Amino acid sequence: MIRDLGRLVLAGLAVAVAVVDYGAFRIWDQGRIDERRPAGALVVLGAAQYDGRPSPVFAARLDHAVAEFLTGDYRYLVVTGGKAEGDRTTEAAVARAYAIERGVPSDRILVEDQGRTTLGSMDAVARILRDHRIDDAVFVSDPTHMLRVLRMADDLGLEAWGSPTSTSPVASDPSRLAAAYVHELGALALYLTVGGAPAGELAEPR
Repeated sequence: MIRDLGRLVLAGLAVAVAVVDYGAFRIWDQGRIDERRPAGALVVLGAAQYDGRPSPVFAARLDHAVAEFLTGDYRYLVVTGGKAEGDRTTEAAVARAYAIERGVPSDRILVEDQGRTTLGSMDAVARILRDHRIDDAVFVSDPTHMLRVLRMADDLGLEAWGSPTSTSPVASDPSRLAAAYVHELGALALYLTVGGAPAGELAEPR
């Protein structure tokens, strides 16, 4: 009996390792693919801001999104992200100002400034796009974030593609990159099993 129990435990561990390995591979695989193309909107997911200044991670996303938007392939740039407790402004407001300073016309920017999680922002983005009769969009975020973002977009009925930023400081820091993978594995598992989002997820990679 003890031997059989040990075999069951080992089999369970092997399955768990295989699932984690597959999940990490899918996150990596989606994050390396740039699917940019003309679409109704280009959506940039929020990240931390410090009293009106985007964090390095957020700035990398915004630089990528602005350069892509200025190609003329999109009707709107959609900026997202609410504010954490104690913040004086929202991630979306910071992103809007940053984009305008770099040449994006203010009337071409749509704002989602209530979301405190990826899921909350994605739900709101879907409503904003439908209000503007847009059913397709390219999403910009960190490579490790793209798989979950695109899965949510698909579940919300959007035709979506990913354009991950290649300049995020997370990618060049092994410890931060490992933490990002762990975060995404957990967040993706939570979303796929119960449709939820991690508590306090506004604190995305900084």
